[in-house]
Amino acid sequence: MRILVLNCGSSSVKSAVVDSATGNRLFDVQIEDIGKASCRLHSNHETDELGAQTTFTDAVRLVISTMRTCSDAIDHIAATAHRVVHGGSQFVQPALIDEQSLHAIDTLSVLAPLHNPPAIAAIRIAREALPDIPHVAVFDTAFHATLPAQAYEYALPRDLTARLGIRRFGFHGASHAHVTAAVAAHLQTTPQSLRIISCHLGNGASISAIEYGRSVETSMGMTPMEGLVMGSRAGDIDPGVLLHLLQSNEFDVAELDELLNSKSGLVGLTDTNDMREIEQRAAAGDEPSRLAIAVYAHRVRKYIGAYTAVMGGVDVIAFTGGIGEHSALIRHRCTQRLEFLGAALDEDANRGVNFESTVSVATISQQQSRTRLIAVRTNEELTIAREAAMRLVDLPGTDQQAS
Repeated sequence: MRILVLNCGSSSVKSAVVDSATGNRLFDVQIEDIGKASCRLHSNHETDELGAQTTFTDAVRLVISTMRTCSDAIDHIAATAHRVVHGGSQFVQPALIDEQSLHAIDTLSVLAPLHNPPAIAAIRIAREALPDIPHVAVFDTAFHATLPAQAYEYALPRDLTARLGIRRFGFHGASHAHVTAAVAAHLQTTPQSLRIISCHLGNGASISAIEYGRSVETSMGMTPMEGLVMGSRAGDIDPGVLLHLLQSNEFDVAELDELLNSKSGLVGLTDTNDMREIEQRAAAGDEPSRLAIAVYAHRVRKYIGAYTAVMGGVDVIAFTGGIGEHSALIRHRCTQRLEFLGAALDEDANRGVNFESTVSVATISQQQSRTRLIAVRTNEELTIAREAAMRLVDLPGTDQQAS
C-alpha cells in the first residue's frame, strides 16, 4: 500500500511516499529551518534555498506540490498518514481523521504547543489538497501506552491527576518503534527476546526502556519537556527552580514556557542547538561547549543506568536521531563507564558509521561485548506508514487504491 507520510516538527516538514509492504521510499521531500534564513527544501538529491519568508503553511503546500510535480508516486497513494506528537489518553491507536477527531487532537495542543499545532495545520492543508483519500493520524504517545502504572503516575493527589488528566505519556514513539524492529532484524531475532534501551538523540531527545517488545519506561513525561537535555529544552529540572523563577517576578507563565521550551538546553548552555557547532567549539577549547557535551552525555548515561535497573538487565543500547546517528563523539561519551553493564565500545566501528550509504544499522560494540551497542538510521516515516496501513486494512476500496 502506498502511503504519503507527513511528519511535521516544530520547524521542519519531512514527507515521503512509502510502500508499506516493501518499505521502499518512492520519493522524499524535506523542508528544514522554517522561518529562518537557512530554510531550504531537499527533494531526493536536490536542494533549493527558500529563505526566512517561508511560513509553515507555505512549507506544507510546497511539499505536496513538489511531490506532484516531481513524482507520479503521489498519484497512486492509498492514504495520507500524519505524525501527531501528543495523542493523550484517548488516542492509543492510529485514528482516521474527521472533524471530530481533529477537534480532539486540537484540544491536546496545550500539552505539545511546539508540535501539535503544526501537525493540525498540515492535516487541514493536506485534506484540502487530497480530499479523495483517507487521512490517518499516527501518535508518538501511542507506543508508550504499555507503560505500567508505576512508570506513568506522578506522585500528586489522585483526585487532581484524575480530574486534570495528569500522567506521563512519552514521545518519539515512531522512532523507538522503528529502533525496536530494526535492532531485532539486525540481530536476527524478535523484539520479544530483547531488552532494548533506545536513545533518540536529536533536537528533541528521549530514551525508552523496551522490555521484550513493550515500552516500560521513557524519559519524556506529560509533555515533551521532561528528561534529557535537548536542543532548546532543559529536560529534568527541580520544580522548586520553576517556583523560584515565578516568585522572582522576572517571569510570568508565558515567559517561563518560552524559557523552558525555546531558550534552555543546548541553546541555554552555548547559544546554539547545533551539536556539530558545539563539538567544533569544544575542540577549539570553548569551555561552555565542553560543559554542554559533558552535561548532555551525563544525563544520557544516568538514564541508561536507571533503565537497566528497571528491566533487570539490558541486551542492546541503540542510538538514533540526528545526533545519535551522526555524532561519534556523543556516542563515545554516552557509552563511557558502561563496562559494568558488559557494554564495550569499538572505537573504530563507532567512528566508521556512515549512513550515507544503503546501510541503516551498524554494530559499534566490541565483539566480546555482552551488551550490544548499535547505531540505527531513523525511519519514522516507514513506521508511520505501516501503522496507518494496518488501520486502513478493513476500509472498503483501500486495496484497489493501493495498486
